[in-house]
Amino acid sequence: MDYVKLGSTGLEVSRLCLGCMSYGEPDRGGHPWTLPEDESRPFLERALDLGVTFFDTANVYSNGSSEEIVGKVLLNRVRREEVVIATKVHGRMRPGPNGAGLSRHAVLTEVDASLRRLGTDYIDLYQIHRWDPATPVEETLQALHDVVQAGKVRYLGASSMWAWQFAKALHLQELNGWTRFVTMQDHYNLLYREEEREVLPLCADAGIGVIPWSPLARGKLTRDWDATTNRSETDEFGKTLYRDSDADVVAAVARVAERRGVPRAQVALAWVARNPVVTAPIVGATKPHHLEDAVAALELELTDEEVAELEAPYEPHEVVGF
Repeated sequence: MDYVKLGSTGLEVSRLCLGCMSYGEPDRGGHPWTLPEDESRPFLERALDLGVTFFDTANVYSNGSSEEIVGKVLLNRVRREEVVIATKVHGRMRPGPNGAGLSRHAVLTEVDASLRRLGTDYIDLYQIHRWDPATPVEETLQALHDVVQAGKVRYLGASSMWAWQFAKALHLQELNGWTRFVTMQDHYNLLYREEEREVLPLCADAGIGVIPWSPLARGKLTRDWDATTNRSETDEFGKTLYRDSDADVVAAVARVAERRGVPRAQVALAWVARNPVVTAPIVGATKPHHLEDAVAALELELTDEEVAELEAPYEPHEVVGF
């Protein structure tokens, strides 16, 4: 496993980040395809064995259960300082007023709740899961700065938003001397490349680490277009992300993978990882070979001709995912 700096920070992370949305008790209000603790444990432990040190979850994943599982499994295996744990704030955690969003009330309440569930006294990377149009961004940014100053959080990150929103936030942080965002977790893969227009160039210019979510497009890049899984059949959000014309890209991935004699997942992930602005793709794993393929993808060097073949069928999409 290779290790790289997280954006322009001094923090080193593994070249892969394990996404932990799939780990959570199904009866805790999560998705029907999430894995309970006993089924999640082998994946987290195998990731550690493979050298993965970077783990991403969120407070809303299985209503906090994902954080509980991640913290319990990781910290029973390694010292706290040996892993980088990222989580997020924004989604609804309870009904009624102040149960969601990025108000000062929500940020201060939810950071403490995440710390309790994770079983740690600090979060390495605390991310806003989405932009909150109902809260002045200045209020959010100052609250985030305060949790860093309090020692509860070490670095701040953002996730899917318009480039102008991210640029505004970075400007306000610099203007007011508030702790700066150091990462952007955005939607980026061979089926969705709209981030190449503005978000990725902004991140490259500002020294922001990019940690894309869904680099395998909810698994669509790893199987025939018409094939389904338990998750794809019940993932309503995922159904909004892609369209039928994307099948041509999936076919290109299949052709390149067949010629190389490797699984499709390795080709699709190698394409994401080769982008110099990408720090660490966030990969999910619910089958043993998922982690092995992800690690192997880091060693797969695509030729210019293969990249051209993979990119040629792409058609511009409407912006989705946030």
